Amino acid sequence: MEKRLLGSLEVSALGYGAMGLSHAYGAPLDEGEALRVLNAAFDAGYTFIDTAEVYGPYLNEKLVGKAFASRRDKVQIATKCGIRLAEHDHGLPLPDSSPDFIRASLEGSLKRLNTSYIDLYYLHRIDPGHSPEEVADLMASFIKEGKILHYGISEVSEDYLRRAHAVCPVTAIQNRYSMMYRNYETLFPVLEELNVGFVAFSPLANGFLSGAYPKGTHFDPHNDYRSRMVQFTDASQDRNAEFIAFLDSLAKKYSATPSQLALAWLLERRPYIVPIPGSRSAERLKENAQAADLNLSAADMAALTGALESLPLSEVFGGTKG
Repeated sequence: MEKRLLGSLEVSALGYGAMGLSHAYGAPLDEGEALRVLNAAFDAGYTFIDTAEVYGPYLNEKLVGKAFASRRDKVQIATKCGIRLAEHDHGLPLPDSSPDFIRASLEGSLKRLNTSYIDLYYLHRIDPGHSPEEVADLMASFIKEGKILHYGISEVSEDYLRRAHAVCPVTAIQNRYSMMYRNYETLFPVLEELNVGFVAFSPLANGFLSGAYPKGTHFDPHNDYRSRMVQFTDASQDRNAEFIAFLDSLAKKYSATPSQLALAWLLERRPYIVPIPGSRSAERLKENAQAADLNLSAADMAALTGALESLPLSEVFGGTKG
């Protein structure tokens, strides 16, 4: 797979979002199957692997650490801090950017990932109780200690990004971005000014843009967040039908799938955008990876963008406006 730069960090053009192996998308996979999927991701060309301590919680980092222990220098691992669970290992997630908590999180992540350093360490969510400068200064100390190589921020606004970047250079932001959630495009000029990369999470609108979940699809309300996502409701399926049909039709022109076209559209938007689709299927991983080789014409990029702006689209789960 071709490479891209997030600031000065070189990564695969598509990253692999490992969250679904153990969190939010159904019952966690058993260890053997999860490791098989992670190995399949690497074999398909994904070298940029995204996880977080709260996925599982904690289990996801252990899986990533185990999968890449023998080839640590061949992957770039991103993980996250700054969310405390109300009941220690479960319960309501609460933002916590206190220095003691973040340092303890970092040490825990290093141990679970079986590594001496983390390539990209994100603040997972903004804590209004601690300033951007305070957190950035702490991240700078981690970089000086060699425990992290790059600092990132997830779900960030322009003001927070600028203030943090002034203290410790930010390598990348990780915000929600897909055809159906484009609010953060307003940050493009800032990212270009500061040379900050954009890691796009939920690039397929939590799988909706794949077309694999038609009207009437059932998700287990106990362990699958999609059961509560607005884009999967019958009303939203009806509202989105015209655009999904257009996406499918254009994909056929390229002998591609809707997922591949949706990912290729993101890659074409800016050279510093790295989508991180997640899947529990080795075949789907390979399919998504091929999006990095799909070159959309300027006319078709314009047609897609025009369709997004003219055809009805439902709301999509999550996201904080920048």
